[in-house]
Amino acid sequence: MRNSHEIDYRIFGNDIQVLEIELDPQETVIAEAGAMVYMEEGIDFETKMGDGSNPNQGFFGKLVSVGSRMITGESLFMTHFTHRGYGKSRVAFSAPYPGTILPIDLTTIRNNSIIAQKDAFLAAALGTKLSIHFNQRLGAGFFGGEGFILQRIQGDGMAFIHAGGTVVEKQLNNQVLRVDTGCVVAFEEGIDFSVERAGGLKSMIFGGEGIFLATLRGTGRVWLQSMPVKKLIEALMPHGQNARKEGGMFSGMLE
Repeated sequence: MRNSHEIDYRIFGNDIQVLEIELDPQETVIAEAGAMVYMEEGIDFETKMGDGSNPNQGFFGKLVSVGSRMITGESLFMTHFTHRGYGKSRVAFSAPYPGTILPIDLTTIRNNSIIAQKDAFLAAALGTKLSIHFNQRLGAGFFGGEGFILQRIQGDGMAFIHAGGTVVEKQLNNQVLRVDTGCVVAFEEGIDFSVERAGGLKSMIFGGEGIFLATLRGTGRVWLQSMPVKKLIEALMPHGQNARKEGGMFSGMLE
């Protein structure tokens, strides 16, 4: 018997996608605060502490859960959307920046659990548990900049994560994959994730690939993103600076 609610969904768009969840009466989906785009008649929403995966959890347990979300930099609260009416009704969510929404049926995942970057979660069926996952490799935090504090998404229903740009799924079979540290979105449990120095000194300084790379070892699925939000911001910043300079020059010519 499933613990998670069984939900149907559709994903619209290409670059800036929208996730539409179809709910039967009394079904609930949880989502990050502020992700909702629209909801149809009969949908009721409530902001709560915790993911609601353990309805008998006491105040102290909820406090621990909220504390872990504070550590990952996420909102203290999650929004629960429940269909209180009749028939079917829909609620839709969008990601905070351009990219791809990835649907994951956790029943098809090893141990019904994935490890994801701390800002990857978008929405999930009620019953899905979100918890903090510390990478045991300290180098991931000291040198990689990302990957030291991760998020475990666990359950037996649908979960949806967001990635920047295009998503590439890789199946490792006792293999090693080296990736830019920001391009790892999620991976199955059993994959060893560490951050290691990239090449020799010359490659590190002049190679343009960064000083450290994420190294994934083992057997299981790995999901990668082509445009992490950090790279997107870095790519847009020079254009913003140039635009301000050009705007200033144009204003000076008019005076």
